[in-house]
Parts: sequence; structure tokens; C-alpha cells
Amino acid sequence: MKNKIRVHIADDHQILIDGIIAVLNFEENIEVVGFSLNGIQVMDWFKKNDADILILDINMPQMDGIEVLNNLHKIKKKPKVIVLSSYDDVKLVKEVLQIGAQGFVPKKSAGEHIVNAVKKVAADEQYFTDDIKEKMMQTLLNRPVKDSVSQDGVLISSLTKRELQVLKLVAQQYSTREIAEELHISESTVETHRKNLMKKVKVKNSVGLAIFALKNEVI
Repeated sequence: MKNKIRVHIADDHQILIDGIIAVLNFEENIEVVGFSLNGIQVMDWFKKNDADILILDINMPQMDGIEVLNNLHKIKKKPKVIVLSSYDDVKLVKEVLQIGAQGFVPKKSAGEHIVNAVKKVAADEQYFTDDIKEKMMQTLLNRPVKDSVSQDGVLISSLTKRELQVLKLVAQQYSTREIAEELHISESTVETHRKNLMKKVKVKNSVGLAIFALKNEVI
């Protein structure tokens, strides 16, 4: 039997914590090992305990979720973080991504998405609800290219002009056929560029490419 995914929940509303625990308790391979009502409690708990996943509210008393994310480097065994928030603007999503979160779930849809979010993030994938993905992709339109090194160590200038064009269209949710028509190249060439991009920026799919572009303001 596989080891259970161990989860700690941090939120200043006990009723929400209880609701998430109830949802996660239906999953045989997930175990809630603790909860905190503010950021200081989170840090104190992780000094003595560990968990695979931290479900983290942003708006908490004493130390908010942003401060917790910025202080997680002090934890010996750092958990993967899924941010849970009443706010779902792209600026906040981008900020928590840049400081170490692996997932973002709006509180209004936590019951529907939290199980999948925990499983995906535990498997070293990122997780965002569809509405968040849509908002993130929309912000990628018309961004100027920045010649810099990404947070993952990718030299942006290592991407060719054509790859940047493909990246922009992927982020706009163009299909392979539509990209081929837009750039006047074959569909097989588009797929080659897409595969090269995923390899260069170390992601697994088109959503990963869009998230990479957002985090690093590539386009």
C-alpha cells in the first residue's frame, strides 16, 4: 500500500478547516495530520512536525499566508503549498507562484477541487482551477519579451523568436492547427516547437507553458 499524502491545513476559520477535513477524509490515500488558525501556529507546528502538503490561506491573523510562504525556507522539511484564498486576481496568483506555491484554489470552489489539487501537487505537478488558468492566460496577451533568467534557471534568450511566437499562441489557447495557420508553418513543425519549449522550460504540457510565461513575464 502506498504511503498516504499527509496534509496540514492553515485557515483562520474553523468551519472551513472542518469542511476540508471532511472532504479529504473520504480519500483513502490522504491523511490530515494537523491544522493551524494563523501563520505563527503554522510555523510552530512545522518546527516539530512535517507534512507533504500545506493548504494555506492567505488572509490570516498574526502572520498571513504570504509571510508564511516567505518563511518556509526555515523549515527543515519544506511542504508543497496549495494556496486557498477568497481572492483570485492574477497578481496574487503570480505573487504566490513566485514565492513557492505549487497550486492555487479559490475558496468558493475548494470543495470541488481540493482533492485533485492535493493529489496533483503531491505528484510534483501544479494545480489551478480552470477559471484561474483562463485569467492567467489572458494576462499573457501583448506582454513585451524580457531578456532574463527565469526562476527555474532558464535563459529567456535561449528561446528562439519562433518559439516565443508559439509560446504566445499556446498561452492564448490556439490549437496546433490554428498556430500553424497563424505562423504559416506545418502542424508537425508546431508540435516540434511545442515539444522543444516544454523541454527547455521543464514543463509537461501547454498549461505549464502558459504558467511559465506568466511567472517570468516572457510575453
